[in-house]
Amino acid sequence: MPYTLTDHSVAISNPLLNFNKKYILLISTISALGGVLFGFDTAIISGTIPFIKSYFQLSEVMLGCAVSSILIGCGGGAMLAAKLADALGRKMALFTCAFLFAATGIGVALAQSLFIFILFRIAGGIAVGAAAMVVPMYIAETVPASFRGRMVALYQLAIVMGILLAYVVNNTLSDIGENGWRWMFASQAIPAVLFFIALFLVPETPRWLIQKNQHDKAFHLLSKTGGKGYAEAELLTISHSFSSQSAGKLKDLFLPRYSKVLITGILIATFQQITGINAILYYAPEIFKNTGVSAAIASMQTIAIGVTMLVFTLVAIWLVDKAGRKKLLLAGCVIMAISLMTVAACFHFNFYQYYLVLIFLLVYIAGFSASLGAVTWVILSEIFPNRIRGLALSLATLVLWLADFAASFSFPVLNKQFGTSATLFLFAVFCLIYFFYIKFRVPETKGKTLEELEIQLIEPGV
Repeated sequence: MPYTLTDHSVAISNPLLNFNKKYILLISTISALGGVLFGFDTAIISGTIPFIKSYFQLSEVMLGCAVSSILIGCGGGAMLAAKLADALGRKMALFTCAFLFAATGIGVALAQSLFIFILFRIAGGIAVGAAAMVVPMYIAETVPASFRGRMVALYQLAIVMGILLAYVVNNTLSDIGENGWRWMFASQAIPAVLFFIALFLVPETPRWLIQKNQHDKAFHLLSKTGGKGYAEAELLTISHSFSSQSAGKLKDLFLPRYSKVLITGILIATFQQITGINAILYYAPEIFKNTGVSAAIASMQTIAIGVTMLVFTLVAIWLVDKAGRKKLLLAGCVIMAISLMTVAACFHFNFYQYYLVLIFLLVYIAGFSASLGAVTWVILSEIFPNRIRGLALSLATLVLWLADFAASFSFPVLNKQFGTSATLFLFAVFCLIYFFYIKFRVPETKGKTLEELEIQLIEPGV
């Protein structure tokens, strides 16, 4: 009798299967460290803003360009990563990201003109954007369904660790003189080099190996993950998903059968950014200084943001495979909207007592970290079919970076023209819109194999 997906579903849920949890955790943790590069660069710019604004004599518009220029590269990196990851493998793509991130950090640090500064920021963005697309895909293609949510969420944990590390570096180097900003940027080479070295310990993904007809290697890796029975079942299912359809091309993304899932992925990516997270992270010290605190206290408060992100990302990792993706997203949107509206009210009425701004921004950060922060990457790594996963994830990640660019570039301008209150209230409105979209349009993906989700989400016969 021919092998069926139902047979496979029973096989992977069999309690007699003995998954190699230590191995799964090792490869997921190492690959997730690519998120440190993303998080470090997201936050390191916040400590350099007063220095580069003075050094390059920047207006608000040019400051927005300097801060958000990396996101142009991120978008390009997300699209280039699909071809690189499909042609050379997910692992080689991550090696390239690590090398480029280290080199560009040093390049930004040595910049003597705004043009060179922005040029290296864009080049660094290529590395960050590519890593943001490849890391979740690598983990989703490597680990079993029952572990996938937690392991992909490790990527967000790594992002948060990078953010916290950058805040600590900023606070440490802020008083060493006018060239402190150069050391801040140069320091990003350290985590990049460590990530490069650690990548030698991880394998290629089984799904990429099967796509390239390297079935023996894929079988070996799958056996190492869950034993011979698991490997046989997975190999058959994954091979069938590739053999029943040709390799995906860019034009295939826009086939009618993929339209629903592609639109879902694009909107999930967009809402993660237009709900305000990176705009707030980039300009957190400036927001806190607007409440009347000193620059030193504002810098310390940003470290509190980093710690909060770390703690509540761990909450997300704990809950994502228990509560499910959808419940976390819904709860996060409500918490974020309420928090932003409260902070907006504080700025509107000039009420800065009792640390209310700090407290509710931390609540906002907690809500984001336990939901949109981690769950977005999980869902994006799950919903696209094998045939177009690389290209579709690249497109969704590109849109995410474009949304990030729009939010980050517009924040200082909106903040100056309309005030902090109106700007934060706008982000709150986006949180509420996203709540209703999730409730009625986003599917639950918890506990399902990538191949099961492909059958569920793709329009048959279209």
